[in-house]
Amino acid sequence: MKELPIHIQLQPKNGKTLYEQIYEFIRDEIRAGSLLRGEKLPSARFLADYLQVSRTTVDMAYGQLVSEGYLEARPRQGYFVSVIEGLCAVDLLPAGGYARTYSEGRQKAGKYDFSPNAIDMHFFPYATWKKITKNILVDANSDLFSLGEPQGDFALRRTICRYLHGSRGVNCEPEQIIVGAGNDYLLLLLEKILGRHVHVAMEDPTYARAYHIFQSCAYPVSLIPMDEYGIRVDELKKTDAKVAYVMPSHQYPTGISMPIGRRMELLRWAAQEKGRYLIEDDYDSEFRYKGKPLPSLQASDNNGNVVYIGTFSKAIAPAIRISYMVLPYPLLERYRRACSFYSSTVSRIDQTILNEFIENGHFERYLNKMRKQYRSKHDLLLNELRGFEKAFRLSGSNAGLHVILTDRKGRSERALAQEAEAAGVKVYQMQDFRMGTDHGNAAMLILGYGALSMEEIQKGLALLRKVWL
Repeated sequence: MKELPIHIQLQPKNGKTLYEQIYEFIRDEIRAGSLLRGEKLPSARFLADYLQVSRTTVDMAYGQLVSEGYLEARPRQGYFVSVIEGLCAVDLLPAGGYARTYSEGRQKAGKYDFSPNAIDMHFFPYATWKKITKNILVDANSDLFSLGEPQGDFALRRTICRYLHGSRGVNCEPEQIIVGAGNDYLLLLLEKILGRHVHVAMEDPTYARAYHIFQSCAYPVSLIPMDEYGIRVDELKKTDAKVAYVMPSHQYPTGISMPIGRRMELLRWAAQEKGRYLIEDDYDSEFRYKGKPLPSLQASDNNGNVVYIGTFSKAIAPAIRISYMVLPYPLLERYRRACSFYSSTVSRIDQTILNEFIENGHFERYLNKMRKQYRSKHDLLLNELRGFEKAFRLSGSNAGLHVILTDRKGRSERALAQEAEAAGVKVYQMQDFRMGTDHGNAAMLILGYGALSMEEIQKGLALLRKVWL
């Protein structure tokens, strides 16, 4: 085994994180030929102990090298230098930059990007995904390359059906499920099913992309204010809306979890008039850190008024681009009459890979691992934010991948965000998610922690502490 630790000289103040320095050193050693193909590297535990850094830091460096193909992770054996033909010294990371593998939306503007949309891809089982892909392609027959069913392959829809019933309490049959390439496509398809110019109500603040999609469909949109329990049904009743788009399990971006009483109010509103529906967007329901997972709104629907939409982008990877929609039977009949000629937007190969990934238990194991990782980051973030209590009120914790800080001193969101950016930290303003008029709301900042390492969370908050407190 290469005596690698002897040669690494970490410099905490050189402007790069520790994991970047470890990553770049090993990468350059492989490029220079100092580390030969097939050569085994020290274990992550050994290297972390030697360098006096956290195991997570070394894991991140090794994980990045694996994802870029420099290293190969062999189960129960360790890390080995990969066989790389025709390797040339191409700078894969810009000076002072970050590998995009670890954050979907890492921006150049902020050295520490607290994006609420980014997730941690370090622990993704690349080797397992690669193996499943290889086996499927080796065993593939001509049917796998045919167009397939418009709603998605039955095998995957059946698997999704079982998963949703076991994890979210969703009551459905495979025939009710439509698989699509992302929630955007499913919302556009839903416009064809519901019909044109349907009046839609949305929470405010809300998921901006959904709002713009509804507007692009020429839907009249009513923005409904929220209280501590979610969308206000009394205000919803004042509109002529036929459809309400809600996120009851973990509202984005406020982080509110809707209690059972408010859920029942919503279901009663939908049942009071024929043709009313609720669109339940359950985008990150897998991540909850306190108490039992909340059941879906659809699980309590006895009248067929809830359209349930979910995605694997948060739980697996954004690039998977596989989402699903569960239609109540009245809308399923409309789909069959008016939309069944639309082809599936997801490759049958990708559907088969995902089906194998879930069916063979890999998804559940990966999800359990990521829950532990995100919980650790969540707990660290809350602990580090204790010193902010006099200046900010914390909300939206215990679920999802972000929290909300509400300013107590009357400062503006823009000013706070600009101060953070000047210090090298990117935070997100609630006003970007308010589609209506901002009626003098207190400044609210969104801090996502999914893609950041423990070390980055601590350093980023240390910088915020200097400029905000």
